[in-house]
Amino acid sequence: MSALYSVAEIRQVESTALAALPPYTLMQRAGAACAEQALQLIQSCEQTRQRLPVLILAGPGNNGGDALEAAQLLAQASVPTWVMLHADRNKQPEDARTALQRAESSGVTFIAGDSLAHLPEQRWGLVMDGLFGIGLTRPPSAKVRALIEHINGLRCPILAIDVPSGLNADSGSIVGGADGVAVRATHTLTFIGDKTGLHTCDGKDHSGTVLLRTLDTDAAGIKPAQAFLNGTAQFASALRPRASNSHKGSYGDVIVVGGARGMAGAPVLAARTAAYGGAGRVYVAFVDDGPAYDSAHPELMFRVADRVEFASSAALVVGPGMGTSRHAHDILARALESESNLVLDADALNLIAAEPALQHKLHHRSPPHGSGAPQSAIISIITPHPLEAARLLDLTTQQIQADRPHAARLLARHFNTIAVLKGAGTVIAFPDGEIVINPNGNPGLSTAGTGDILSGLCGALLAQGWSTRHAALAAPWLHGAAADQLVEQGLGPVGLTASEFIPAIRAVFNKIIRDHVQRPAASPQQH
Repeated sequence: MSALYSVAEIRQVESTALAALPPYTLMQRAGAACAEQALQLIQSCEQTRQRLPVLILAGPGNNGGDALEAAQLLAQASVPTWVMLHADRNKQPEDARTALQRAESSGVTFIAGDSLAHLPEQRWGLVMDGLFGIGLTRPPSAKVRALIEHINGLRCPILAIDVPSGLNADSGSIVGGADGVAVRATHTLTFIGDKTGLHTCDGKDHSGTVLLRTLDTDAAGIKPAQAFLNGTAQFASALRPRASNSHKGSYGDVIVVGGARGMAGAPVLAARTAAYGGAGRVYVAFVDDGPAYDSAHPELMFRVADRVEFASSAALVVGPGMGTSRHAHDILARALESESNLVLDADALNLIAAEPALQHKLHHRSPPHGSGAPQSAIISIITPHPLEAARLLDLTTQQIQADRPHAARLLARHFNTIAVLKGAGTVIAFPDGEIVINPNGNPGLSTAGTGDILSGLCGALLAQGWSTRHAALAAPWLHGAAADQLVEQGLGPVGLTASEFIPAIRAVFNKIIRDHVQRPAASPQQH
């Protein structure tokens, strides 16, 4: 399981390591790791035949010191190395001053100046970002901003040290919002422990390939992690091969509730996904009069929501295209009073945001956190996008996006549910404060209907007996993996439609079952 850590947790580990090690040891390790990674990137680039120089941007703190230590190691390896120093030598930390002295005596070329105007008109084989690391708390100056914007336009590998400069390592947002700027790295070499912000919000676009070096420290020994990266290992225990002696009743029922007049497509998308996701039977319960059947998938069964019993044995998906009428409200209240596993999306969330009584019903569907009940006792999953999350928490969308991990935790705790906050680096949060960030997926998912597909897939997994935890982890991963598969096949990301994801999800799901559930080979009969 890949653990993620906050800046405060990393600082604690770093402080402990610095106290136990001789001076400069940690910086030497970090610089060596940076130089090694830079050499690998240089050697893998065709431009190395032209002996293009490396540009290193070194800031005022220990992140800059790591870059300076790397610079002198690259120079020793006969790599032409240029350094632009953004630091007052008299104010550098002691280890960073040592690194500067070593770099100055090693053949590194120092650029005379620290603004874009001083940067030579030169092609670079690699740029190393050692400007700010995890310590930045305000937007860079105009001078540094211009430099970062220039660097982001270069067509060469960009290696960020620890975290791309300008990115908040906890939230994944750009420091200063619209007033800020961040390095857009192709690779990020992060130290001690992986950081939450590298994998969500703007971190998805700015971190590139994330590589971890622990520097021989032990983050796990300080405090148990409360954040993780999602992956198949998180839900592999729920994967099961299908028995030959089974039938449609073996794989459960999904009831998708929604479809106000003019919005019938949303619940149909969710229902189709539930069927492709393996549910034995799928019903669509329309709030208003809906179509008689789905001509593309006549196996789906259409009903009027008022006449459907919300049996505890069925998984309910409530909200796609539901509208916010009083009639929709009453149907939602009935679903919240049921004992079914429940996935709430779209208009169901908007209705809950608007009425405290519905919030109360949702909160009390599961045992309260701290009661000693297992996580498997949670029977509700909510799947808001940022605007829906903002309505639920009475915040703005900008506040949600400024700290997605924190917002997801608030949702899970406030509503006593599993919260799946959709977006770049979907955050799955649990009432006890644990979060899991989903690393896959791409902009092809930025189209109408993909949220309905996610909720339908959650319902399919619940119907097949998966726990709410496993379903909430697996559905975003399968959703993202399907999007990645379609892009790899050349079908996106531009112009993908929600319907195209449904068969791709089925293909990915079946593949991971085959990959994770290996049947033992049959033994030959003995005669």
